[in-house]
Amino acid sequence: MRGERANARPRFTGPQRFLLAGSFLITLGSFAVLPYMSVLLHQRLGLGLGTVGFVLAVASLVQFAGGAVAGPVTGRIGLRRAMLLALALRTAGFAAFVPGLTSPVLAVGALLLVSAGAALYLPANKAYLVDGAPGTARPRLLSASGSAFNAGMALGPPAAAPLVMGSPGVLFSCVTVLFALVGAGHALLPRGAADGGEETRSAAPGRVANAPRRPGPSPFVVTVLSVYAFMFFQHYLALYAVPRTSAAFYGAVLTGYAALLVVAQPLLAERVAALSYPAALRWGFGAMAAGMAAIGAGGHAGIAVGGALLCLGEIVLFFKNDLEALARSAAAPANVFGRQRLAAGIGAFASGVVGGQLYGAAEAAGSVRGFWAAVCLQCLLLPVFLLRRRTARAPEGSRADAAQGVSGGSGPDSP
Repeated sequence: MRGERANARPRFTGPQRFLLAGSFLITLGSFAVLPYMSVLLHQRLGLGLGTVGFVLAVASLVQFAGGAVAGPVTGRIGLRRAMLLALALRTAGFAAFVPGLTSPVLAVGALLLVSAGAALYLPANKAYLVDGAPGTARPRLLSASGSAFNAGMALGPPAAAPLVMGSPGVLFSCVTVLFALVGAGHALLPRGAADGGEETRSAAPGRVANAPRRPGPSPFVVTVLSVYAFMFFQHYLALYAVPRTSAAFYGAVLTGYAALLVVAQPLLAERVAALSYPAALRWGFGAMAAGMAAIGAGGHAGIAVGGALLCLGEIVLFFKNDLEALARSAAAPANVFGRQRLAAGIGAFASGVVGGQLYGAAEAAGSVRGFWAAVCLQCLLLPVFLLRRRTARAPEGSRADAAQGVSGGSGPDSP
C-alpha cells in the first residue's frame, strides 16, 4: 500500500526543486527590503507621508495589475525567458537602490523596477512549475510553492533588521548579488513544454476547449472578494492589536501565522483540492468570519486564535481559487495566474478604500470592535451571495451537469 502511494505521488523534478528553492530565496531577499520601504523613503530620503503612501500605492498597483500583462509576455517569449527578464528587472532595481539611497528619484524608479519584475515573475514561475505536470500533481506543486514564498516572507524582515537603517547600502548590495545568482541559475533551466510556442496536451491536463462549463462562481470574482475580505486583517490588525497587547506580541502573531501557513498548506493541499468549489467557499469564508469574530473579542487569546483561523481561511480560499481557475480555463497557465494576480490587486485596493472608512467610523463611534463585527458579517454573507447568484443564473444544462458530478473537486479532471 505504501509503495502504491509512493508511485501515485512522484517526486519533484530537479527544475521544480530548484524553482521552489529559488522562490524561497527570492522572497527572502525581497522581504528583507520591501517591508522597510516606507521607513527608508520617509526617514532617510525625507519624503512626506502622503508622497510615500502614493508611491507605495503605485508600486502595489504595478505589482498586482501588471499580472495581466505577464500572460501575453510569457506567451510571446516563453516561460524561462520571462522569468529571466523578471529577475533582470528586479536585480537592476535593487542595484539602483544603492545610489538611490541619496536620491528620491532613483529610489522611486528602483522600486517601480522591482515591482514590474515581481508582476512578471510570479505568473511565469507558477506556470513553469505546473507545465507538463498531471492534474493530480498540481496541488502538491502549488502548495509547496506557496510554502516556499511564505517562508521567505517570514524570515526576510528579521534577517534584514540589523542592516536596514544602519547599513542599507550593504543590505541592497547583498540582495542584488542574491538575485543575480538566482537569475544565473534560472538560465540553466530547461525550456518548458509551453516554451515551444504551443501548449501541449500534457501541459494542460483537464483543460479541454469543448468541455462543459463547470458550474459555480467565477474564480476571478471569488479571488477579488477573498482578498478584499482578508486584507482587512492584513491592513488593520496592527492598529487594533498593538495598543491592546504589545508590539512584541503582534510580531509573535505574525511569525506564528507565517510558520503555520508554511507547515499547514502542504498538509492540507490534497484535502482542499478534493473539496467542491462551493464547499471550499463555505469553509474558507466561514473560517475568516470566525477569525474576525475572535479578533473582535479582544485579548491575547482572541487575537492569536483569530490569526490561526484567518490562516486556515487563506489556505482554503486562495489555494482553491488558483486550482479552480486553472481547471476552468483553456488559456496557458501563465495567463491564468496573471489574471489571478490582477484579481488580487483589485481586492486589495477595494479593501484599502473601504477598510479605511470603516475603521475610521468605528473608531469615531468609540467601538473599534464594531469594525471586526462588520467584517465578520461580510465574510458570512459573501459565500451566500456568490452561491445564490450563480445558482440563479446557471442554465438548466449546467445544473444537470452538476448533478452528474461535473463540478466535483475529486473527479478525474479536477486539479
